[in-house]
Amino acid sequence: MRAWLPLLLRLCLLALLVAFLSNPLWFEPLLRPLTQNGAPAVYNQGSLLSLALLHLRTVAIATAAAIVVAVALAILVTRPIGAEFLPLSRSLVNIGQTFPPVAVLALAVPAVGFGEKPTLIALFLYGLLPIFENTLTGLTTTPPSIVEAARGAGMTGWQRLTKVELPLCLPVMLAGIRLSVVISLATATIGSTVAAKTLGEVIIAGLQSNNLAFVLQGGLIVAALAVLIYDALSALERMAARRMGQVA
Repeated sequence: MRAWLPLLLRLCLLALLVAFLSNPLWFEPLLRPLTQNGAPAVYNQGSLLSLALLHLRTVAIATAAAIVVAVALAILVTRPIGAEFLPLSRSLVNIGQTFPPVAVLALAVPAVGFGEKPTLIALFLYGLLPIFENTLTGLTTTPPSIVEAARGAGMTGWQRLTKVELPLCLPVMLAGIRLSVVISLATATIGSTVAAKTLGEVIIAGLQSNNLAFVLQGGLIVAALAVLIYDALSALERMAARRMGQVA
C-alpha cells in the first residue's frame, strides 16, 4: 500500500488540477472566504485552462531551444576541436543565471516588443545552465573503456556520439532538463508583466485588486504543474537509468 501511495497522491493532484481548470466554479465555495467586498472568488478575466496551456507552451518552446543550444555546446566542448571553448561556453550559459529575469525582460522589450518573445528570451537564458552542466558532466564521465571499445568496433566519431555517449549520459541530461523545466515554469509567471499570456496574469490581477483568491489560484496551478511535470521527468529519468543499466 505504501508503494502505491505516492502514485495515488499524484493521480489525485492531477484529477484536482484538471477539474479546477475545466470547471473552476466548482471550487468557488472554498475560495469565497479569501475575497473581500463581494469580489469574484474565481478568476473571471479569461480562461484558466487557456492560460495554463499557453503557459506550458511558452515553457516548452523556451526549454526546447535551451536543450538544442546547451547540448550542442556541451558536445562541442567535449570534442578535441572545441575543448578550448569550455571556459567561454561556461561564461555564456552563466549569463542567464547572473541577470534576474526581470532585468532580461526589461532589456528585451525595447528590442523585440511586448508579448511572448521577451519571456521566451528570459526563459531560454535561464534554462541553459542546468542542461549544459548536466550534459557536460554526462559526456565527460562516460567510461573511457566503453568509448575505446566503440572505436575498436569501427564506429566513427558521429556513431560513437549518437549510439554510445549520448545514450549513456541521457539520465544525467534528463536531470538537467527536469531542473530547467521546473525553474522555467515558475519564472514564466513574470512574463505577464510584459503582456505575455501566462498564469502570471491571474496572480497579477489578484495583487492589483487585493484578491487573495486570484493569487492563490495562479500560484497553486503553477505549483501543481511543476510537481506533476517534475515527477513525470523523474520517472523518465529512472527509466533511462534502468535501461542503461541493463545495456551495461
